[in-house]
Amino acid sequence: MAMSGAAELLVPAQGQATEPRSVTVLGCTGSVGCNTIDMIERDPGAYRVEALTAHGNVDLLIEQARRLKPRLAVTGKEENFAKLKAGLAGTGIEVAAGRAAVIEAAERPAQWVMASIVGAAGLEPTLAAVRRGAMIGLANKETLVCAGALMMKEVAQSGSIMLPVDSEHSAIFQVFDFERREAIEKIILTASGGPFRTKTVAEMAEMTPAQAVAHPNWSMGAKISVDSASMMNKGLELIEAYHLFGLPENQIEILVHPQSVIHSMVAYRDGSVLAQLGTPDMRTPIAYALGWPKRIDAPSARLDFAKISQFTFEAPDPERFPALRLARESLKAGGRAPTILNAANEIAVAAFLDNGLRFTDIAAVVEAVLGRLPAGVLSSIADVLETDAAAREAAREEVAARRRNAA
Repeated sequence: MAMSGAAELLVPAQGQATEPRSVTVLGCTGSVGCNTIDMIERDPGAYRVEALTAHGNVDLLIEQARRLKPRLAVTGKEENFAKLKAGLAGTGIEVAAGRAAVIEAAERPAQWVMASIVGAAGLEPTLAAVRRGAMIGLANKETLVCAGALMMKEVAQSGSIMLPVDSEHSAIFQVFDFERREAIEKIILTASGGPFRTKTVAEMAEMTPAQAVAHPNWSMGAKISVDSASMMNKGLELIEAYHLFGLPENQIEILVHPQSVIHSMVAYRDGSVLAQLGTPDMRTPIAYALGWPKRIDAPSARLDFAKISQFTFEAPDPERFPALRLARESLKAGGRAPTILNAANEIAVAAFLDNGLRFTDIAAVVEAVLGRLPAGVLSSIADVLETDAAAREAAREEVAARRRNAA
């Protein structure tokens, strides 16, 4: 190849497998995991399931394992082991539990791995799959937010292939000219604006978890839905795009597109703008990654351009959505800053969902933690995990202080 760097690893190779593709789904009971299983079950002869992992939803894991018959089923919670073992008794499916077992599942010899464990917990299993050279369907953006440079270095060394599953990064992947990167002016990440797009700061301060997770266009898990409402999701995607596509921060733009039909765009030096469009259904980008390098059928509703009344766009408001500013500042700072940003956000979102924090305090907690901890340098995955733990502890302290002040 004529190119060098991380983006080189994303260029589609020629050829396709003729045997059933062996697959592992990390985080099989979440929204992306369930949609991935839906796609696999629509063409069962095309896939052989090596392993399924879930965290706490052991009942759904048992159901899925009985249907797909993986070689291994893992629950991340060790206390669920007995229930999982009993639920799969007589099936011949190997069962295991705990953090180390999830990592071991990622090390199993599946050609294709869906990395859809939510949050920083997905870092080590994804890394394990990368290190053995697997093809990765990356739905866990926190992996690149927390350890982007380290992860892409591992990708380069192992020959692993990183296929983005986020709808925005999948869209960019599909229209990005990897052979002529110098022709690219910028990439444009589109955002729906979430359920609070038109709310004032005062109104957002009174929003409940139920209101925050009621996304107008997408069906997603609670954490990512809250991130969409705060637009932290788009900030995390900004950092992810930086690592995936190798463009500097000032060539990555964010634009609000409430209809969620144009999933992202690439602008070229000659004035051309290429976009990928589709209905807001995660099965489309999942199908693109699962079938790559060929395209496979997906049940997503088709666009009817005659019925689409309009496409609208607006610049995001950094005053009402400070998470965007915090993410961009963290990317510029580099080092530990993105890891701190992500960890503090996970703790703050969990507190909000537990009715222990106001919605507008999520970004405030993140900013406070970023101010408390030095950016520093990340030289190893151990550094990432240490920074993540420190940021979580600092975020818990910030949350507790705000609770005391509100009492």
